[in-house]
Amino acid sequence: MNKKRKSPLWMLVPMGVIIVVLSIVLIVITLKSGNQRTETASASHTQSGEMEEESVNAADTVQENPKETDTGPAQVYVSPDISREIKEKVKSMSLEEKAAQLFFVIPEDITQVDAATVAGEDTKKAYEQYPVGGIVYFSRNIQGPDQLKEMLSKTQSYAEEIAGVPVFLGVDEEGGEVSRVAGNKNFSVTRYESMRAIGDSKDTSRAYDVGKNLASYLKELGFNIDFAPDADVITNSGNTVIGNRSFGEDPRLVGAMASQVVKGLQDNGVSACLKHFPGHGGTVEDSHEGRAYTDKTLEEMEAEELVPFQEGIKAEPDFIMAGHISIPKSLGDDTPASLSEQVLTGLLRDKYGYDGLIITDALNMKAVSGVYSPAEASVKALLAGADMLLMPDDFRAAYHGVLDAVEEGDLSEARIDASVERILRLKMKKYP
Repeated sequence: MNKKRKSPLWMLVPMGVIIVVLSIVLIVITLKSGNQRTETASASHTQSGEMEEESVNAADTVQENPKETDTGPAQVYVSPDISREIKEKVKSMSLEEKAAQLFFVIPEDITQVDAATVAGEDTKKAYEQYPVGGIVYFSRNIQGPDQLKEMLSKTQSYAEEIAGVPVFLGVDEEGGEVSRVAGNKNFSVTRYESMRAIGDSKDTSRAYDVGKNLASYLKELGFNIDFAPDADVITNSGNTVIGNRSFGEDPRLVGAMASQVVKGLQDNGVSACLKHFPGHGGTVEDSHEGRAYTDKTLEEMEAEELVPFQEGIKAEPDFIMAGHISIPKSLGDDTPASLSEQVLTGLLRDKYGYDGLIITDALNMKAVSGVYSPAEASVKALLAGADMLLMPDDFRAAYHGVLDAVEEGDLSEARIDASVERILRLKMKKYP
């Protein structure tokens, strides 16, 4: 009988090792496969989370502008009736072109001559570099009818060729003491004694005739805006800076007279500018020379100084000029009204509903230039709600200051766009 033979030991050991190794390999492969699935899911979740976070952050960036909120008005006043054509025009303009439209300057600011009396190739080149929104002329620029007509006509044609829109050509022609044209002996036009004399007549039809007469010769010469009428009420007998430029001491009479001058001008093709909001008649100081104060609050001014402006707004003046009057009892400090958001946006825009152009008084006056740099004053005025900046102390510094403020985030481009839209709305409506 044969006996069963036992497997040799040397064969059993390797077989056991092989089984163990194979088992380990299978376990490792299984674990690795599971880990890969886990890692893939984890990576997918992480990427999705990052995209969501980026999306949220992007949305926050669009909705908020912390620096603008800290340094300027949270809301930009946008006029409700801006046409698509105007919006497209503004969208097509460079920031530099839009910033230039905000400035209303003397011709010497862009031409760098001592006294501009002609408009030639130098004027054209200057306007190509700085296509400003408006140019204001003074006695030194005005020699006679033919000279003035030619200068204004050429300047206007250069503006339309270069910027594609008209330029505001303005002058101080109030009809009395302040008359750049009628005060020149080379012009055969009516010069009125004073607006106080018109007010004393209590005949509002005479005020309309003043506006109509001013417009008749200003338009013929080539001007399209008159920085008139003066709507200040004399509430301080010591006031000399306004004096007989005012229609008088009765707020309602001043309002009625000023409104009729506005109508007389604008019915006959020249934009009017009601000034000096919120009222310069209660001050003693001259803002040309330094700070001009009123001891009243804005609420107290609403019973007198502000009455003509509330009445005048009903006549829809194309411009209202903001004066450099400090109202510390309401504003809490010496900030001029022309640089105050509370006055320009809170009062003039929001409370009184004015939707026309707000222009500052001349920014080279000591009430402003003695305290603020040209750039600082210009940016503050825009943040306050002004649309146009009249005669900064240094135009180039002011212009570049506005550009720098946008670049640094202190002034939003949306704020500039809103003003340029209003500027172009008037230009395209009245001077097509």
